[in-house]
This record gives sequence, C-alpha cells and structure tokens, in this order.
Amino acid sequence: MVAPSGREPKERFDERIVACYLHPITRHGYPPPAEHTVRYVEELHALGFRSVELEGIHESHLRSVAAMRDDVRRALDDLEVRVPVFCVVLPGLASPEQQAREHALTLFALGCRTARDLGASSVLDNGPLPPYAFAGDLPVVRHYDDAVIARAGMPVALEWPAYWRGLVETFQRACDIAAAHELTYLLHPAIGVLCATTDGFLHFREAVDHPALRFALDTANQFVQHDPLALALVRLAPYLGYIHLSDNRGSRPEHVPPGEGAIDWDVFFDTLHAIGYQGRIGVDVGGSESDVGDLDRAYVDTARFVARHLP
Repeated sequence: MVAPSGREPKERFDERIVACYLHPITRHGYPPPAEHTVRYVEELHALGFRSVELEGIHESHLRSVAAMRDDVRRALDDLEVRVPVFCVVLPGLASPEQQAREHALTLFALGCRTARDLGASSVLDNGPLPPYAFAGDLPVVRHYDDAVIARAGMPVALEWPAYWRGLVETFQRACDIAAAHELTYLLHPAIGVLCATTDGFLHFREAVDHPALRFALDTANQFVQHDPLALALVRLAPYLGYIHLSDNRGSRPEHVPPGEGAIDWDVFFDTLHAIGYQGRIGVDVGGSESDVGDLDRAYVDTARFVARHLP
C-alpha cells in the first residue's frame, strides 16, 4: 500500500492520530536500522499519517538517530509530518548502580535534545525496569512476558529502600532534563515494569512528584494485565499525556487491530470523552507477538477507526 515516492497519499489523517514506531519495528526488526529513519517516515507518510513516532533504542541506536536528526528534520518538514513523541528506550535509568544511572541520564539528555530538534513535545520510555537478574546480559527486547519475568530473580544484595531512593532521585533529574527542553516525560506501561498498571504509575508519580511526569496509557498492555481501562482513564485523567491504541484478546501480550480482540471500545471512548481527553492517540498495531497479516492495511484501518471516535 505504500505510495510511490513523491506521490501524495489519497487521505491525510488528523495530526492527533500518530503512527507508532511499532510499524517500522514490525517491518524492519528490533531495533530497525537507524540509518533508514527517513525511509520509515516516508512509508508512514505514504499511508496518510501526518504524525509519527520515532525512537532511540539503547545507546548505539539512539546515538545513530541523534547524529542524523538534521536530515530527519528536513525530511519531516518536506513531507509536512510531525514527530510529537520521541521514544528514548533506556532501561539503565533504573539500574541499581549509580554509575549506570548517571550514564543513562547523559543518554537521556541526548534523547531530549534529539526530541526537541525533531519538534517533539514529549519523550517516552517504558516504566522503570526493576533490577531483575536475567541470565547473561539484559536482552534488548520490547517487553517481557509473564514467563520471562517469572524466571528472573533479584540480586541477593539488593536493599530495596536504598534502591528506591536512588531510582526516585534519578527520575526527578530526568524530569528536570525533559522540562529544561520543554518536554513532558511519558512513562509507558508494560509487563514487569514498576509502572505496569494505573496503581503502579500513581505510586511512582507521587514519589517523583514532578509536573513533567505524565502517563502514556497502552490499551493492550493494560487490558492483558486486567487493569480496567475505563477506571484507568478516570484515575489517570490529570496525568494522561498520550494513548497507545490496539486491541488484545486478554491472554497474552499482543497488539492487534480494534475489533480483533476483547476490548469494549464503546465503553473506552465514552469514558475518554467524559474525561475530556483532547490529546494524541497512537496506532500501535503489530509486533512479532501479533499475527497481523497486512501491516499497512491494519494501520490505515485503525487510523480510520480512531478518526471516527475523535471528539
């Protein structure tokens, strides 16, 4: 469905509807080669999106994207495409080692500069990943399922109160960095992280206590964890900065198009309108865990679905 280079798409979606980075991840691997970032923008523009996510995934990928951000910004301007959210994936921010956290904060600052230069208003990362004791190095994956988390231990010498103090202080500093770049800092829920659910985020937000810290609700990830979406919307309303939208059948992590899972979308959107949400909604379909045959069609159909429900 990708239009030939230079051809304008037949339809252009409301800029509040964002094509998530899960599209290039699904098509090109995780992480997708950074050197083809302009190509990913062109592919999503051809589908009709005026807003897209981009990402910097761990140090090497982030540095590569940052190094080419001027070229990417020129392509965005030429295509009249915006990047409202730049994802900075840095699990080292939650390391039990202060030196590792300091290094991650340096990378986070680079991510914030990149986000600002791309025209973003927010940076996004998964919630803090506790210091699980995985076998070998920390795997570079999008998320961990229940079986992986169940096999992970915790460091024997970990003292939780000291770890928690260091974690909170690190995220307060990260929020300061984001705010200095005129960005909000969005935390995204996933299985195994400290902000996996509404309760998890509200507890962490209270501890960090920073106005730049916001929540990126993920319909599929919260649904599979039995975090009621309508209740989540009501409780998170003051802090809700973004939404990742996809469906889920309720038994395992997956991100399928609306209507192919078990989420009650009438209830979801009725509640969304009731809380007065006016922010962006990201089309977050795909991933190796999701059996999506025609990825481009799924993104276009989901964008049309979201468009019908925008206020």
